[in-house]
Amino acid sequence: MFLSIWPHVRRLFTASSLGYNEPRLLLALKQNKEHLTPNTNNVVNMLEVNSKLKQLVKTGHLKDARQMFDKLSYRDVVSWTTMISGYVNVFDSSEALHLFSKMWVEPNIGMDPFVLSVALKACGLNLNVKHGELLHGYSVKTGFVNSVFVGCALLDMYAKTGRIWEGCKVFDEMPLRNVVSWTAIITGLVRAGYNNEGLSYFSEMWVSGEEYDSYTFAIALKACADTGSLNYGREIHTLVTKKGIDVSSFVANTLATMYNKCGKLEYGLCLFERMTTRDVVSWTTIITTYLQMGQENHAVQAFLRMQESEVCPNEYTFAAVISSCANLARMEWGEQLHAHVLVIGLLASLSVANSVMTMYSRCGQLNSASVVFHEMTKRDIVSWSTIIAGYAQGGCGEEAFKFLSWMRREGPKPTKFALASVLSVCGNMAILEQGKQLHAHVLTIGLEHTAMIRSSLINMYSKCGSIDEASRIFIGAENDDIVSWTAMINGYAEHGHSKEVIDLFEKIPRVGLRPDPITFIGVLTACSHAGLVDLGIHYFNSMREEYDINPSKEHYGCIIDLLCRAGRLSDAEHMIRSMPYNQDDVVWSTLLRACRVHGDVKRGRRTAEQILKLDPNCAGTHITMANIFAAKGRWREAAAVRKLMKSKGVIKEPGWSWIKIKDQVSAFVAGDRLHPECENIYSILDLLTSREEVTVPEMGSLIYDGKDLQVIEQSFAVL
Repeated sequence: MFLSIWPHVRRLFTASSLGYNEPRLLLALKQNKEHLTPNTNNVVNMLEVNSKLKQLVKTGHLKDARQMFDKLSYRDVVSWTTMISGYVNVFDSSEALHLFSKMWVEPNIGMDPFVLSVALKACGLNLNVKHGELLHGYSVKTGFVNSVFVGCALLDMYAKTGRIWEGCKVFDEMPLRNVVSWTAIITGLVRAGYNNEGLSYFSEMWVSGEEYDSYTFAIALKACADTGSLNYGREIHTLVTKKGIDVSSFVANTLATMYNKCGKLEYGLCLFERMTTRDVVSWTTIITTYLQMGQENHAVQAFLRMQESEVCPNEYTFAAVISSCANLARMEWGEQLHAHVLVIGLLASLSVANSVMTMYSRCGQLNSASVVFHEMTKRDIVSWSTIIAGYAQGGCGEEAFKFLSWMRREGPKPTKFALASVLSVCGNMAILEQGKQLHAHVLTIGLEHTAMIRSSLINMYSKCGSIDEASRIFIGAENDDIVSWTAMINGYAEHGHSKEVIDLFEKIPRVGLRPDPITFIGVLTACSHAGLVDLGIHYFNSMREEYDINPSKEHYGCIIDLLCRAGRLSDAEHMIRSMPYNQDDVVWSTLLRACRVHGDVKRGRRTAEQILKLDPNCAGTHITMANIFAAKGRWREAAAVRKLMKSKGVIKEPGWSWIKIKDQVSAFVAGDRLHPECENIYSILDLLTSREEVTVPEMGSLIYDGKDLQVIEQSFAVL
């Protein structure tokens, strides 16, 4: 790019140099002119040579250009600058600075603002601030610092080397500024994270009357996106619309990103539809937007449209569409995309590989996710957190712990995401000792104050039965986030401490927080366990009326459970039939269990029919219905249900339990012989049962008459 604007830059510099008030600059130019006084033939030859040299660099033949450059018997400042800028353009800053050093000691070659600006750019790429400061000093001494090109290069160098405030000082002292210098200082500030300061300079630029270009607008819009300054972004949108550049892909992409980050996803979609030309960034932005909106099917359709438009997807496009497949649990689509990125060589990209792992994890294919992880040549913190979370959410606690240990030994420092996943495993498997060890590790690395870790600790201790320890963690923290409050409310609810749940819930508005949908699940569960029907219905109605939260299927399930526990079966059935969601077997099963408790045979039969329509082989429904009939003395109907189970081959899934001994978790199922110590276990079991020769009295004859006993035996005989 530098070479393509060289003639214009030369003319601009020649014209602008007349306006300089620094006599040192004029003196330096005069000295340079005295050094460069070859005869006319040499000038003609150098024009031809430099033109050929420039063409080689421009067409990417840098090696040929260097060979030609090294063979030259005479090189002028243009030759040196062309060669140095060629290395800068291919990001070989070390060789660029090496050439500049050789030029520096050439006796008949003088410096000019252009070669200095290229050298400063090399310092920025190489993060060589020391060399850059030396060139800064030389520029001040010679007066070249007053050149707009040198000034821009200086502030860009300071910005890239992390010395942004020194770059601001250079900018403030510049006698002449153009759109490039304004854009450079705004870019430096925004990329350093000083978005508000960058927008302040953008406003000053507007006041100064300097014309903006698309790059200036783009970096200002990025600052708006990063700070969530929607109104400021809208004002900039108005400016670019007036200039007629809002439909160009570069500015439109940045506008769409700004609206997406500010929560106005639909605006980004509208901008996309108005684009006259859509590049890979445009398509990737629209796919990501659909993904953020939870419209994964639209994201996949947009990807297919992108392929039809013959725009080649990049690694970020594939990462977004594979994430969409993960959320949809469409493994067959994900496998096709996995094969495609493997063929074209994009699986080496961390973002793509991490998305593939997530897809397999969410589809329950943990072995495939593990294969991808082990084949990765490099891994970042997301890679480790993804595989640990996958095993944790899949209920494979032992594997999750192994990956965490591996991460601590060879990988990066575990983050809150990885630790929260493993804490969740400890809670779900009720392994308190491992949870305590993780708690100690969290305290050691100083992550205990983060909302994610604090809520995970509260959840872990609650599920492990240590509700008092969970309460101590909650009370001892600042708790300025709703996640920790929700974890504590759900913990109390699981332990049946309904009063504490309601007291805590009522405090939430007083501390300036708003309950979220998960918070309401906790308080509705507490009301259900305590039998507080009216209060539970009040909280349920307040979701929409006070907090603008649409109740989900889970919230309806809590209210249905509340009504069932209170014996209001008619109201519960009415709510199931009228709720704005598909009636699944979960809510119907809640009602069926209530029918058993309250002996409502007619409603129970009706409810069981609804469940069996959804799941004809549901063992729990058959058994519950048989128990309802038996409780009412309707033995023939109970026997008929159990006979039906046998004819359909329906078997109740056995329960299982586990125990942790010496850091080893062992699971047990009735009749299971898969445990490696099963022979010893059954030997001890036989020993115990042989010592308990207890005669069970025949009590049945005292309760039932002979006819009833015959029916009961028949009902059990079909099992």
